[in-house]
Amino acid sequence: MPRPGQKKSSGVDRFSDRIALGVLTRTFPADLVDEVVAECGRVEQRHRLLPARVVVYFVLAMCLFFGQGYEEVARLLTQGLRDQGRWATAWRVPTTAAIGRARLRLGSQPLRLLFQRVARPVASSSTAGSWYRSWRLVAVDGTTFDLPDTAANAQHFGRPGTSRGQGRSAYPQARVAALVECGTHAVFAADVAPLSVHETALAARLFGQLGAGMLLLADRGFKGLDLWRAARAQGADLLWRVSSSQVLPVVTPLADGSYLSRIVAARDKNRRADPETVRVIEYTLDTDRGTVYRLITSILDPTRAPAADLATLYAQRWEIENALDEIKIHQGGPGLVLRSQHPDGVEQEIFAFLLVHHALRDLMHQAARQAGHDPDRISFTRTLRVVRRHVTGQAALSPLPARPLPHPGPA
Repeated sequence: MPRPGQKKSSGVDRFSDRIALGVLTRTFPADLVDEVVAECGRVEQRHRLLPARVVVYFVLAMCLFFGQGYEEVARLLTQGLRDQGRWATAWRVPTTAAIGRARLRLGSQPLRLLFQRVARPVASSSTAGSWYRSWRLVAVDGTTFDLPDTAANAQHFGRPGTSRGQGRSAYPQARVAALVECGTHAVFAADVAPLSVHETALAARLFGQLGAGMLLLADRGFKGLDLWRAARAQGADLLWRVSSSQVLPVVTPLADGSYLSRIVAARDKNRRADPETVRVIEYTLDTDRGTVYRLITSILDPTRAPAADLATLYAQRWEIENALDEIKIHQGGPGLVLRSQHPDGVEQEIFAFLLVHHALRDLMHQAARQAGHDPDRISFTRTLRVVRRHVTGQAALSPLPARPLPHPGPA
């Protein structure tokens, strides 16, 4: 007799060999998932009801159908069982407790590694809205996720302070930093840390994913010579907003109204040791009278990128805000609180959210290219609905080739 959680081999294909989840298995094929699971040392020593590959797909589905209970997500993924009687007797929907234990066994590392293997900028050279001249537009920013109020989450991640009540937030929070391709909203690098890790320090861990031919946009929270040089180290160019109070002496005025200046480290009190030359663009907006916007860029030659172009281009930085909104509000729902009770589960869940979002955005980019559209014209919400319907319609065991996903349509 098998132990609890075990199932004797039936001599036919296993459930894990037949699972098919539309865009999820198309973006994260079984061979890749198995490779990641093996590399992280999570391969089962015995045949379980929930083998590691299935648990990876379950966690992804959990973040596609956020708000549904564990057992309901499992049912959504196995609707095809009702049409194939032998599978109906060979596999059963696990309990919530069994799924929770399976998630714990899997841990966060396979989801983190899968994200590192798959996440990338997706725009081609012809993708509308993704480029300025020869530069791929990318942005960096951070956000936080509310977590269940457990002692383990509070101890590991911490809570933000508040001026009300007991002086602390109702929920612990995890900090996330991300790099996003502006034109497609594809998150191509991300990391998770406790609140005690500053947003810029967490973002600096991602700068190794930058490269020549990228133009990185950032807001006023990203400042300092050391951070600037860390972002430049892989050859990317930068366009960052800085405070209007920052001292930026005019060294060389330029014909387009910008000027060359120097930034120094805060520790350099005499402003002489090892400065970095930057180009400064200052402008105002008719809709925001009196506010002076100041940008600094590593593109020193105004003929390569005129000041007026860069001032207009900076608005693309808001695309990362839209991408984070898609993950937290549309995938997760208003007032999102993750479900994981322990820190490792939190990281697992966050990377699953990022993976699902990347799969959706990659699909949207393919649809936009086929239709000759800018990816921004494809509705994220509509795509999410289409993918959810397709997953549940196909799930989970059809031996037939996957049907093409219907075009999600313009926004």
